[in-house]
Amino acid sequence: MSNNVKKHGEVISQDVRSKISMRYKAITKAVNGEFRNSQSDTMYSLYVGSYGRGTAIDTSDIDILIELPETEYNRFDTQKGNGQSRLLQAVKNAILGTYPRTDIRADGQVVKVAFTDDTLFEVLPVFKNWDNTYKYPDTNMGGNWRSTNPKAEQDAMQQKNINSNGLFFDTCKHIRRIRDDKFSSYTLSGIVIDCFVYQAMGNWRWLNDGEQGTYNTQTYEQVLLDYYNQRFANNLTQRIFGFTLTAPGSNQTVESSTSISCLGKVLEHMTK
Repeated sequence: MSNNVKKHGEVISQDVRSKISMRYKAITKAVNGEFRNSQSDTMYSLYVGSYGRGTAIDTSDIDILIELPETEYNRFDTQKGNGQSRLLQAVKNAILGTYPRTDIRADGQVVKVAFTDDTLFEVLPVFKNWDNTYKYPDTNMGGNWRSTNPKAEQDAMQQKNINSNGLFFDTCKHIRRIRDDKFSSYTLSGIVIDCFVYQAMGNWRWLNDGEQGTYNTQTYEQVLLDYYNQRFANNLTQRIFGFTLTAPGSNQTVESSTSISCLGKVLEHMTK
């Protein structure tokens, strides 16, 4: 494959999208049936993660947010001894009713549904806050609640993609492909990729048909690498305290320490 970012270089096939949609609806219906006595296979759920942001490739995990009634939050929050863990187990059992022979397990903050074709769904049960953010369970350290605002992040990234004539999504997908093809033994999370590209690409965009670009002494790929080097590799403070990334839209801090090494390898590969 080319090391350079290509326009529409990564496209998930319609067959794969149809299979994802079918499973998404089945999982949503199972959880709604258990917690809301509803047969809806679309209400109270949302694609999040790379698939929801529009930056996924065909190897990406599928992340689903499913909103539960506030009464369920009160029930599990008042339970002694990690009610968050009990909540994840209840969601897991609801999905098992639909996929009894599938590998389904609660893991930290999500319920993982691993299908035999290597497609992994991660289901995040949430409760809506007054400001349209969500609280979700974290079973670690005895259990607690955390906050997320995926819709704001999706909106910001989709606007960035519009402003860049699609270059933002194409770049994020291209980095994922190189990660999977060349550096699969390393860790590089999707949210780190997306937030880094959002910050690093500046005003770069695909040109419209017939439009003449301004002269640049550097390639787009080199600009991304230089941004990385200036803010991490050549910055002593960043090397000591970590590479600070915030998610656009939500402004939440993104954990990046385990991903920084692989990100640099991928960016260097793109400039060769």
